[in-house]
Amino acid sequence: MKKVLLLFFALWSCMLSSFGQVTFKIDGFSDRYYGRAYISDTSEVFSEGWVAVYDRKTNKKLIHVDADELSFDLHDDQLKANIAEIPYGEHSLLLYDDFNFDGKNDFALMDGQHGCYHGPSFQIFLASNNGFTFSSGFTKLAQENCGMFSVNEEENTISTMTKDGYGWHKFSTYIVKDNEPFLISTLIEDVSNEPINTTTTEEWDGKKMVEKTSTFFDFECEYIKSLFTFHVDKQNKDIILYSGDGRQLCYAITNKNGELELLYPEINKEGKKDFYYSRKKNALSFWNKDTEYTITDVNGIAGISILTKGKTYLWKGNTKKREGSLATLLKEAFDNVSYGN
Repeated sequence: MKKVLLLFFALWSCMLSSFGQVTFKIDGFSDRYYGRAYISDTSEVFSEGWVAVYDRKTNKKLIHVDADELSFDLHDDQLKANIAEIPYGEHSLLLYDDFNFDGKNDFALMDGQHGCYHGPSFQIFLASNNGFTFSSGFTKLAQENCGMFSVNEEENTISTMTKDGYGWHKFSTYIVKDNEPFLISTLIEDVSNEPINTTTTEEWDGKKMVEKTSTFFDFECEYIKSLFTFHVDKQNKDIILYSGDGRQLCYAITNKNGELELLYPEINKEGKKDFYYSRKKNALSFWNKDTEYTITDVNGIAGISILTKGKTYLWKGNTKKREGSLATLLKEAFDNVSYGN
């Protein structure tokens, strides 16, 4: 009786351990191939398993990839191939497409969640005359970014996207050279320091990557309070006075392209008076290196005088292109502004 009970519990334990184990067939993407995916525990969001590709005629296994974490969605109780909702949406365990633009479809098999923010990652196998060959170059693009890379068949380019923290995104574009991805451009957008947005581009000029960085002021930023802005027609610039935290006053100039030319102060120091405001003259003054700036707003006409190296330059604001007023400073008390008569 004791042996019977032991045998019963052993069988029951095996049955329990296998309840969550499922091997799915992945079909409908090719006349020549089909796939299988083994999930060790379907009750978990992420589970160990493997993904494989088989020859339809011979049932011979052609590619096998072990995965530490697989995540999947069922469609009518089936796994579907070729779903890649880049960057954060659903990704199939198996993708079948022409990644290197040679007219032959290649395979991408999910090997875990090694992408950005615990997103899906893939191993890439390129079609050749002798079957499929693992590609470290293409696999790298499917490991370090957000979701699978995208393929532009019209332009023969490959694109990736990754991010790091709030407001930082990197977009990269590749061509295929010697059957490997070749980087031709990157775009980095950094809006983590709102309202100051920075864009950095790199472009391949045929010999090297050429970098350019541009900084912009986001007028629509909801985290700032705009106090006074006006446009200077002759110089085609915008003058901006704003506060990001309600305690510190900031000044910015942008050019005709919206690029930031000057931000003052660059770093706010506790207790430091960066500006001087004259109530009588309704004028705001500050020094930046060897240049003195004075902003005035008299009878609805805004302007700025710039004194540098013994010369004074006068910029007159457009009366129809302005918002707010300098008198707003009378109603505010900024830590870095010294108020006088």
